[in-house]
Amino acid sequence: MPRLRLPLIALLLTASACGPEGQRRDDAPVVVSAIGSGQLLTDPGARPIDEAQAIALAATAQGLVRFDGNGQIEPALAERWNVFDDARSYIFRLGEATWPDGQPVTAGEIVRALRRAVAGNSHSRLAPYLAVIDEIVEMTPQVIEVRLKSPRPDLLNLFAQPELAVFRPRGLAGSGPFRIVAGKRDGLLLRPVDTPGDDPKAAPAPEDYVRLRGETAAAAIARFRAAASDLVLGGTLADWPIIEAAGIAPENVQLEPAVGLFGLAVLHRDGFLSTPQNRAAIAMAIDRGALTAAIAPDWAPAETILPAKLDSAAPPAPGSWMTVPTDQRRTLASQRVREWQAVHRGPVEIRIGLPAGPGATLLWGHLASTLIAIGISPVRVSPDDARADLTLVDAVAPYDSGRWYLDQACRACSDDTATLIAAARDAPDLYNRTHRIAEADAMLASDVAFIPLAQPLRWSIVALRLVNWRGNARAWHPLNHLRKQ
Repeated sequence: MPRLRLPLIALLLTASACGPEGQRRDDAPVVVSAIGSGQLLTDPGARPIDEAQAIALAATAQGLVRFDGNGQIEPALAERWNVFDDARSYIFRLGEATWPDGQPVTAGEIVRALRRAVAGNSHSRLAPYLAVIDEIVEMTPQVIEVRLKSPRPDLLNLFAQPELAVFRPRGLAGSGPFRIVAGKRDGLLLRPVDTPGDDPKAAPAPEDYVRLRGETAAAAIARFRAAASDLVLGGTLADWPIIEAAGIAPENVQLEPAVGLFGLAVLHRDGFLSTPQNRAAIAMAIDRGALTAAIAPDWAPAETILPAKLDSAAPPAPGSWMTVPTDQRRTLASQRVREWQAVHRGPVEIRIGLPAGPGATLLWGHLASTLIAIGISPVRVSPDDARADLTLVDAVAPYDSGRWYLDQACRACSDDTATLIAAARDAPDLYNRTHRIAEADAMLASDVAFIPLAQPLRWSIVALRLVNWRGNARAWHPLNHLRKQ
């Protein structure tokens, strides 16, 4: 579906005002719009997948474990598991599962699929974190072991990611929790997989089916406003303002408690950005509370890279600029810009890489006005522009490890910081891992190679009939956890 402009959305919506529920019948299939590509079925081993493709993959193919509606781990192909050898060995006992043709899913097939996924994900967001896997072996027809090069107590969160779903390459067919009944032209019509004990002749109730589409945020919001869908998933800052423009009822708008990184990564350590003091000038000049409150009142600001201690040996490290009283920060930032200009006799220009979309434009307005106020000339460029000095990092954490945060934040950090992050990855035990993470966090904060702004802004639009929908730190909503079971 083509991208809709705001005036066109307004015209579409004026003809179909509806209440907070969307006024869809409760005995009809659940209709879901996921923001992303309309080409939902994509092999994650061939190219990176977007939010809509991840939702489709997780709906039709499960891994050893998966996320439930609260973002917590639940059994999938594995019915239970044990962790041994200081989190270097994970033993999974498999349950019963079948392919769409009715054949049982075997341990050998799961091992081959996982090996292929781990080896073929060099381009994916999980690649740096899957390198810890040493072997995946079939111990018995019901037992699989995953052996690691170093301890990882958080491995299950990685195995719950859609990229590690088990499917047959031909047709991208998996074991559920849904089967594809029809689709491609108008999204995918999904039927829940039969569970042991179900009557094979009994069809699911109409409300147990799901119609999943991948489309732009504007089209998804317009569809919901016209009472033609029940749920919009995958919303980010970029399209947040469209919700208000479309007049979606506040009862349906859900701002997620997502946890991850949202801030500006330094890409070039030259010119004005060559010193930590100058980078700190930009960090201290930004009023995070005012920025987030102006865009979304419940959006949580952030001043540190780590959101909590997580698996670090120390609490989140504060930046050196955080010791400056709030009411003095912009004055000191302006002074540093003037001092730089006095020596180098020229204007300070900073190019910031931001995505498209009205929400990103609101963010740009706040950042630009802040930089202008301290004497810097800001320039907006696209995220892939090689000339960018700073770029927006906006990502929900796939698992709760400080190393993920530091690795994502370290785009042009110092060699010493990068060495510590690598040492955390390769640490022989949990003690060394936690201390290397703490040291790298402190060094990255002191170096000001990343400027935290907030937690990632994620939103959904939810019909009240979806009583099991829950906001969670992963901003992840499995399609089999939307209604009462």
